[in-house]
Amino acid sequence: MSSVPERSEIDEEYKWSIESLFADDEAWEEALAAAEERIDDLRVYEGRVDESAATLRQFLETYESVARDISRISQYARLRSNEDTRDQSYQAMAAQAQSLTSELSSAISFFEPELQAVDEETLASFVETEPALAEYDHYFDDIRRQREHTRSSEVEEILSEMGEVLDAPSETYQMLTNADMTFPTVEGPDGEAVEVSQSNFTSLLQKPDREFRERTHTAFYEEWSDVRNAVGTTLSKSTKTHVKRAEIRGYDSARAAALDGPNVPVEVYDTLVDTVTDNVDTLGRHAELKRRALDVDTVESWDLYMSLTGDEGPEIGYDRAKELVIDAVAPLGDAYQSRMAEGLESRWVDVYENRGKRSGAYSAGTYDSQPFIMMNYQDDVSSLYTLAHELGHSMHSELANDSQPWQYADYEIFVAEVASTVNETLLTHHLLENVDDNELTAYAIDQYLERFRSTLFRQTMFADFEQRIHEYAEAGKPLTPDTFDELYGDVKETFYATDAVRVDDMIRREWMRIPHFYYNFYVYQYATGVSAAAAIVESIRGEGESAAADYREALAAGGNGYPVEILDTAGVDVTQPAFVESAIDVYDEFLDRAAALLELE
Repeated sequence: MSSVPERSEIDEEYKWSIESLFADDEAWEEALAAAEERIDDLRVYEGRVDESAATLRQFLETYESVARDISRISQYARLRSNEDTRDQSYQAMAAQAQSLTSELSSAISFFEPELQAVDEETLASFVETEPALAEYDHYFDDIRRQREHTRSSEVEEILSEMGEVLDAPSETYQMLTNADMTFPTVEGPDGEAVEVSQSNFTSLLQKPDREFRERTHTAFYEEWSDVRNAVGTTLSKSTKTHVKRAEIRGYDSARAAALDGPNVPVEVYDTLVDTVTDNVDTLGRHAELKRRALDVDTVESWDLYMSLTGDEGPEIGYDRAKELVIDAVAPLGDAYQSRMAEGLESRWVDVYENRGKRSGAYSAGTYDSQPFIMMNYQDDVSSLYTLAHELGHSMHSELANDSQPWQYADYEIFVAEVASTVNETLLTHHLLENVDDNELTAYAIDQYLERFRSTLFRQTMFADFEQRIHEYAEAGKPLTPDTFDELYGDVKETFYATDAVRVDDMIRREWMRIPHFYYNFYVYQYATGVSAAAAIVESIRGEGESAAADYREALAAGGNGYPVEILDTAGVDVTQPAFVESAIDVYDEFLDRAAALLELE
């Protein structure tokens, strides 16, 4: 039987080095207790932000010290909990860390309203008196630009204290899908029992046996039907929470509120959705090539992840994946490349799936720690690309941490997804140009196409759906599972329904398995990221080190600037449709290459 191992069965070398945060749980508990005592050190500054330049500096220094400690505490608890979501002791630790984070937010809730009330002349005199405050220029500007949407200290404190409660729908969904749901075992192509999971579902849909893919697809979505009402409720409540928070802060919509955080114009969102929707015929061309490659009358939902090559592609072990990714980023410079290589040998990555482990992949860390990458590596080309993706995030953090003070080291997701996708794109070009493996080369083309399909088009489809459900909530309309099915089915048909593809009833439930819908207008940034990345890589390939230096400068900026401005440093204007259109042109070119190589047209 193909089964998922327990964590104890996995070798230590394939687990992240979490000891770099805390030696053990006991050390974590000591840090937690110490941090709890330090929270009150911040409350004494309430009502005093405009007292003097020295007071403002002292508050900021104290806040940084406490926040950095709490960040380490929170990360350790999160990582431990994600290793095995069934472990209630780590669930408890994660809950304690979340409560501490909420307490920190509550303790400093007075700060933004008070800073926004300080007049420009006074703040300028503070900076002149205390030169150390000069490095907070952008930080102050970012806070003060949002004064229209900041509420009184009392309201801000309540909102901070309620944060843990308001995040309950997302947390409930995560526990339900990662810890409580048990997916079925299906008969494999050779009669063996194959266990389906959240992490391996899409990998199983890449198996050549079409009947097996259909069995997997059916069994997977039938399992979701058993929790239909629970998941519908969590998504409904999460959506309404976003709407209510936006209303409290005086925004016209939840989307406007979400995009105002990173100061991204709403027009960027609309430009993306409109431009991609206007070019769905290119996605339709991909579907038609897939229909011909698979020699089927209609591409079904269980066929969409299949390679144009007609097989699941070569097996790529983790060690080889590391070598390929390291070689691929050579255009970004020796320092970037060697730093990545060192990280991979220093146990940045938690590699393999285990029972209870959080599904998916991510990169995390703190200002004072190494990066931590969660994977559920499946020894396939898709996992190879996911490794490249997450390493892009980790290297972004490394460069920002090296170059920026603490308050600017963290960056917006809008920029983050560019960093991850640049690595993916460089990997594709490396495989095509430098690897003497015809099977891998053909699959690399296919994988790049799949990345465009799943990132540019699919994530834009998700963004369209997310906008629609929030508009429903803002109009006071009920969000039921049937409503979600209807709205998701509509966008699915807009993007996928052609003569080549059938949108079946089960795939209308796909919204149930997408955790990103709980992240408050997050997914569009994947699509803008892949578009910007395509443009940046073309520049690097054409201009060499000068373009690579501009890109590294953008990464090193961290959060010291607004995302639109930072990407402009790398040569990309995300306010205009041209950067999305150029990405679609690249997609079309690779469709040409695939069609010619595989003789599909």
